[in-house]
Amino acid sequence: MIMSTTSDVTINSGPETRFTFGRNWRRFLQYLSEERIEEAEKSLRVMLEIDGLSGKSFLDIGCGSGLFSLAAMRLGAERVHSFDCDQQSVVCAEELRRRYFQDAANWEVEQGSALDPDYLARLGQFDVVYSWGVLHHTGNMWQALQNVIAPVAPNGKLFIAVYNDQGRRSRLWKVVKKSYCRSVLWRLPIIAFFGSYFLLAGLIKDLVLRRNPLARFRDYKRSRGMSYFTDVLDWLGGYPYEVARPEDVVNLLRARGFELVKLVPPVRAMGNNEFIFLKPERS
Repeated sequence: MIMSTTSDVTINSGPETRFTFGRNWRRFLQYLSEERIEEAEKSLRVMLEIDGLSGKSFLDIGCGSGLFSLAAMRLGAERVHSFDCDQQSVVCAEELRRRYFQDAANWEVEQGSALDPDYLARLGQFDVVYSWGVLHHTGNMWQALQNVIAPVAPNGKLFIAVYNDQGRRSRLWKVVKKSYCRSVLWRLPIIAFFGSYFLLAGLIKDLVLRRNPLARFRDYKRSRGMSYFTDVLDWLGGYPYEVARPEDVVNLLRARGFELVKLVPPVRAMGNNEFIFLKPERS
């Protein structure tokens, strides 16, 4: 794999291109604050319905910036393992470990793929397996969904988020994302057009509801500690791109012995369905 040094795209040896999420996350780390980290911790506590992770192991599949591995460490996880197929994302997670838990032997970071069942098998099992907004970018989402079952320990939880299937609208977005990643000639106008569209649509909505338009950006960090502009680029360039109906994800996991604990639909139609599954001890 050859990394482009001038864009947010990784050029593969095959016919397709792939968005370099790690380059986007490196920019995000420049704005990482204590408030964002606390919001990430809060999102884990609320979704998993826990006070902390004391005595628990945590696997971060597609760790990206490493923010949620850091949140798991701060919530008291006994063991954290972070991996990503994007080397620049691995570097980001390593940077967070260096900043906040430099001497911690219980936080491992390495490069790996959710599409590699042998790699996942070598990791052992974890009390919490976390993969938020990752599996639909692997290029083989359904295989990845089956692979991430193996590391879940008995009585463990699988926390995943997958793009919501919007039918024709999703197919159109796939074309946009693929075009973004294939050529800089497409990338710049896509950013200009859709970036302006999102800003204008948000402004109109805020004015109609009589809200301060600046609050949209100021408060965005409350969404899992994320950054508005990082997420916009992530959305526009996020290719490969697959989607799923929530019932199809639930049926897949139930057929493999998992129980659905919680399903949170996306705030926006083009967002992620969030799932918490439990692996019963008898499974």
